[in-house]
Amino acid sequence: MNSPASMNPVSMSRETALRIALAARALPGTSVGQLLEILNQQVNGPLTEQSLQGVTVTDLKIGLAGSEEDVDLLDTPMAALKEAVRILWGETVADDLPQPAALSEVPAGSIRVAIASNNGAQLDGHFGTCLRFLIYQVGAGEQTLIDIRSTLEADLAEDKNAWRVEQIADCQVLYVVSIGGPAAAKVVKAGIHPLKKPQGDQAEVVLAELQRVMAGSPPPWLAKLLGQSAEQRVRFALSDEVA
Repeated sequence: MNSPASMNPVSMSRETALRIALAARALPGTSVGQLLEILNQQVNGPLTEQSLQGVTVTDLKIGLAGSEEDVDLLDTPMAALKEAVRILWGETVADDLPQPAALSEVPAGSIRVAIASNNGAQLDGHFGTCLRFLIYQVGAGEQTLIDIRSTLEADLAEDKNAWRVEQIADCQVLYVVSIGGPAAAKVVKAGIHPLKKPQGDQAEVVLAELQRVMAGSPPPWLAKLLGQSAEQRVRFALSDEVA
């Protein structure tokens, strides 16, 4: 088996080479050299940590089968393909993911928020390509990470955007770095309010900003999510005008 150091070290970082070597180990009967050849065929441009995040289960299936026509003949277990993609994405080698906490009950006056993320507890993902959604329960005085939902299997869905919406269907708010029009329409149709923050930030910072708005004079859409009556929303609006 080829070692990570033999895979063009001039253009490939150690982390990238390590991911490829570990992913090859997860695929029965596949050498590092074979996987490297497949990745070079499926990835446009150099192999980097970022470009590996675009590799899908379908890419590996086609590469291992040799062609799209022969994919159905591939006997590589789906579990192995998924594990290899997780490794290439960095999910299994990353040690900076936050740990979700269990809630005994949902705090009154709180909302559920999804954050599109690629790294740690960061808002740094695009809706259609993020590696995972961080799910928080957020009230005016607390924010709790309650789940981390991988988007690995989106590639297997006929409608990838619809699949992603289903993963956050229990949320009322979605934070993304960016989102396309058709995807945003699906999010809104599901009753989720999308918020774009192009520059991204740490999740706790983004949520702290939301909490300040929740504790002050929230806009009508947010006030409605918080269960405030129409009378309360009008009173808040009038108080803002007077101030």
